[in-house]
Amino acid sequence: MTDLKELHFFATPEHNCSYIEGNKAKTLFVDPLSEVSMAAFSQLSDLGFRRSGKHIYRPHCENCQACISVRIPVASFSPNKTQRRIFNKNSDLTVKKTTPHYADHYFQLYAAYISQRHADGDMYPPTREQFVSFLVDGEQPCEFIEFYLGDKLLALAVTDRLSKGLSATYTFYNPASEYQARSLGTYAILWQIQECQRLNLDYLYLGYWVQSCRKMSYKIAYRPLEFLIDGRWIMIR
Repeated sequence: MTDLKELHFFATPEHNCSYIEGNKAKTLFVDPLSEVSMAAFSQLSDLGFRRSGKHIYRPHCENCQACISVRIPVASFSPNKTQRRIFNKNSDLTVKKTTPHYADHYFQLYAAYISQRHADGDMYPPTREQFVSFLVDGEQPCEFIEFYLGDKLLALAVTDRLSKGLSATYTFYNPASEYQARSLGTYAILWQIQECQRLNLDYLYLGYWVQSCRKMSYKIAYRPLEFLIDGRWIMIR
């Protein structure tokens, strides 16, 4: 098993913050050439690290602590009325799992999602190389979870496996107005919560929450929720 003390870490120079306009950010990341076991990756996740392709990272800003890691303790999770309705609305979807790989229909769905939902972000314009380096590359146990309506792919959740949980790395879905009422992003999280429960895992990790970032506000709709504050996970009901 990889010992965290054996890993090498590097910090990036300051760069523009992706979450708070006008702020500068720094990122701490594990040497991408290091072999990181699932146990070590799980420990890193408990310390607030995330994965993007081959890179395992966390914010390392000197004068800002706005990025807070959050996770759902799935045994205590209780869906609200809206979440129950969303889960029932999508009961006609078929779910399949596969190993991460590139496919044209994945990229077409990803490109439509980025172009409509995140055209103001640093992931625009989407490219095939970006898709592979962000979602396919990497050595950690990971699955593509596909959500189909008939034979039409509506959403795909990229999910890492941890020792005591799953990590919702990224989800993209069909942004067409005809599917808007399905709330596919919410459904993908609810499905992953249920999958954690089925596998007797403790947590679904949702990444970072930034209070002032509107696009992250959906994360606090799941209760109870645990926040990593000053190195300790604190539950908010």
